Amino acid sequence: MSSASSDVSKATPAPGLLGWIDARFPLSKMMREHVTEYYAPKNFNFWYYFGSLALVVLVLQIITGIFLTMNYKPAAADAFASVEYIMRDVDWGWLIRYMHSTGASAFFIVVYLHMFRALMYGSYKNPRELLWIFGMLIYLVLMAEAFFGYLLPWGNMSYWGAQVITSLFGAIPYVGNALLEWIRGDYYISDITLNRFFALHVIALPLALVFLVIAHILALHEVGSNNPDGIEIKKLKGADGHPVDGIPFHPYYTAKDFMGFVVFAMIFAAIVFLAPTMNDLFLEKANFDPANRLQTPSEIAPVWYFTPYYAILRAIPNKLLGVASMGAAVVIFFFLPWLDRGKVKSIRYRGWLYKFFLTIFVISFIALGYVGMNKPTPTLNRAALVFTLIYFAFFFFMPWYTKFDKTKPVPDRVTFHAH
Repeated sequence: MSSASSDVSKATPAPGLLGWIDARFPLSKMMREHVTEYYAPKNFNFWYYFGSLALVVLVLQIITGIFLTMNYKPAAADAFASVEYIMRDVDWGWLIRYMHSTGASAFFIVVYLHMFRALMYGSYKNPRELLWIFGMLIYLVLMAEAFFGYLLPWGNMSYWGAQVITSLFGAIPYVGNALLEWIRGDYYISDITLNRFFALHVIALPLALVFLVIAHILALHEVGSNNPDGIEIKKLKGADGHPVDGIPFHPYYTAKDFMGFVVFAMIFAAIVFLAPTMNDLFLEKANFDPANRLQTPSEIAPVWYFTPYYAILRAIPNKLLGVASMGAAVVIFFFLPWLDRGKVKSIRYRGWLYKFFLTIFVISFIALGYVGMNKPTPTLNRAALVFTLIYFAFFFFMPWYTKFDKTKPVPDRVTFHAH
C-alpha cells in the first residue's frame, strides 16, 4: 500500500511553480534521488561528517575567491600591493582573505580525515573503486589548486616556494627542462608565471574540481554509501523496496550534518578571528614581505599540508629518485582497491595485522609532516628516510597482510554498539 501510494505521488505533478519547473527540469526527481529518498546506512558515526564538510569548504573557497579576484591584480608589479589593499582598504577585505587562507588549510584537514575514514572502513573496495578514483582525482586537483594559489600573493615565500617546487620538474629526464619552461612560461618565476598560475587557480582547476565533486557524488549515490560495518545495506530490503538498515538522507543526515557544520564553523571562526596565521602554519611570516629574487628566505618549505611529501623528497639524496618517490607517494593511493585483498572492509572486523600497519602508516605520515616543516639535519634526514620506508611498506605489503590477516565474522545487519 505504501509503495503504491509512493508511486502515485511520484507520477502526480506538483502544483504551482514547482510543477512548472518539474515539467521543464527534473528538480523534484533529482531531490528524491539524491536527498529525500536516497537511503544511507543508519549507523553513520563521527567520521562521516567530513565528506559534507569538504563540500561546505569548497563552496566557501569559491565564494571568497570570487570576492578576492574583484580587487586582486595578477601582475608582478601589482600583486603584493593589491593583496595589501584588500587587507587594509577594502571593506571586510581582511576577513575575506583570512577566510580563504584558513579555508585552504581546512580543506586539506577535512579531506585527510575523509581519506582516513575510507582507510578504516574500506570505502575503496568493491563496488566503490570508481568512487575512490574520483576522490583521488579530487585530491590531485586540490593539491594543484593549492600550489597555484600559493604563488598569487607574490610574497617572498610564495616566490621562492614556487621557484623550488617548479624546479623539481627539471629533474625529469629528456623533457624536464622543456616542461619546466612550459610550466613557468619563462626561464624563471616571472610576471608570465603569475598570470598563468592565476588563470589555472581561478578558472581551469575550480571547474575541474566542481566536475569531479559532482561525479564523486553521483558515483556514491549509484553504489550507495559504505558504513562502519562495511555491510551493503542494499542487499536487504523491506516490503516498501527500501533498505531495512537505511534511512532517508534528508531530514536525518542533513540535520546531523548541520550540527557538524555548526561545530566546524565555530572552530573555523575562532581561527580566522584569533589566529589566522596559526603560528606560521597557515600563513608564513616571510610571505608578508614582497617577492624578492635577491633575498632567499632562511628556510624554504611548503605549507603544512604538503610537508609529508616534501620530507620524502628531502629524504632521498638523488633528485630524480626523490621526485619520483614524492609522486609515487600520492599516485599509489589510486591502487588501493586492488592492493587490498582483505575479505572484510571495516577495521572493526579486520585482524591485528591491518590495524598495526594502518597505525604505523598514520604515524609515519604525521612524522613526515613534522620533519618537512623543520630545517634538515642529519638526524631528521635519517628519520625521514625511515618513515618514508614505513609509508611505502603500508602499500607494498598490503596484498600480503590483508590476505593472511585473521578476520572476524561480519554481522548480517548493521550494528550500533561502540567500537
